[in-house]
Amino acid sequence: MRVLGIIPARAGSKGIKDKNIKLINGIPLIDYTLKSCKKSKLLTEFYVSSDSDKILDLASSLDVKTIKRTLKNAMDTSSINDVIFEVLKTTGVKYDIIVLLQPTAPLRTDQDIDTVISMFQNEEVNSVVSVVELQDIHPARMYKKSDNTLIPFNPGQMDKRRQELEPIYLRNGAIYAIRTALFLESRKIIQPLITPYIMPEDKWLNIDTPRDLRIAQALMK
Repeated sequence: MRVLGIIPARAGSKGIKDKNIKLINGIPLIDYTLKSCKKSKLLTEFYVSSDSDKILDLASSLDVKTIKRTLKNAMDTSSINDVIFEVLKTTGVKYDIIVLLQPTAPLRTDQDIDTVISMFQNEEVNSVVSVVELQDIHPARMYKKSDNTLIPFNPGQMDKRRQELEPIYLRNGAIYAIRTALFLESRKIIQPLITPYIMPEDKWLNIDTPRDLRIAQALMK
């Protein structure tokens, strides 16, 4: 299988300025993802897609292929699906599998990437998303607010012990993968029918806020 890795690294970020190149223990955030891609045995090739010259220059200095993102695909409202399509169109190469690897999930390893790619050897697998199982952070512990009153999100489970709760999984942002034919047909990386790649809770890190950044510094020492 020909497998394309895409690392989306837009310059703008509402939560953290220059988030994708912030130093985590002395290393630019995006570099953790670049290193895992380089170690992967099953990625055919991978590209950094960005509108930032800083990010593109950093990737190029590490011998990573880059694609300058159009302004249309570099806005806060831009769709990641359009970014993926832009990369496919720019490369002009036919791939069997697309793997989206966000720099904000630096705990993902080359083994995680290759395991997900290997899952597509099963012809029934068309789309894979990495997830973690929720423990105490569970819909049974969540509420909606109406006026000044809390209403249980899931009333039937609110009194259950953790061990009795139905397992619930959350996308951890580490890996999204899809057969190229399906993506071109739907133009969506997230599909109705998804095969999960379940990662341990200690790999749940998706950096969006300054708090996430502080957690990352501690976890990645």
